Amino acid sequence: MSIWNTMFHLCLLLLSSPLATANLEGDALYAVRRAVKDPDNVLQSWDPTLVDPCTWFHVTCDGDGRVTRLDLGNAKLSGRLVPELGKLHRLQYLELYMNNLEGPIPEELGALNSLVSLDLYHNNLTGTIPPSLSTLSNLRFLRLNGNRLTGRIPRELTKLGSLKIFDVSNNDLCGTIPTSGSFSKFTEESFKNNPKLEGPELMGFVRYDVGGCK
Repeated sequence: MSIWNTMFHLCLLLLSSPLATANLEGDALYAVRRAVKDPDNVLQSWDPTLVDPCTWFHVTCDGDGRVTRLDLGNAKLSGRLVPELGKLHRLQYLELYMNNLEGPIPEELGALNSLVSLDLYHNNLTGTIPPSLSTLSNLRFLRLNGNRLTGRIPRELTKLGSLKIFDVSNNDLCGTIPTSGSFSKFTEESFKNNPKLEGPELMGFVRYDVGGCK
């Protein structure tokens, strides 16, 4: 085997090692830190010179050293969500509720196949709900209430058979409410205070022509 083949296989081995994975996940988390303002310094321990992000506060890892949970609810963070979050492939709980985050929900969150809970409620998020979230087959809790989200509720989300709690109340969504799949069991509380939203569960609310809903 030539020296080049040897070096190539060594590089592949290094890239597949737990240390390399920790570096990739650490880079993703540090991208979060760079994208937000943190007046209370809750992310102070998120130091890129420390290889293992499992030592950082508000981060939980499994036995393999992979990030499974981010607990940053009510942390006074402002700024934007970053697409790099989609690289945390074993993440089960993404808790970013009650902050001042703005901008869109990254479609890359649809790559978080292990995600059980996505809590982004009570922020200032805008844009539409990404249809890519429909790939999160393990998702049980999806709470996006109390933001400024617009557009339709993606019909693709009805494929989420494990979904137990869905809340998009207090946004600016439009169109009609899906009623198939897991959505058949959600009450009007999940959708209230979206004046442009209509559907069987909201018959008593003001109805709008949804032809122009995007």
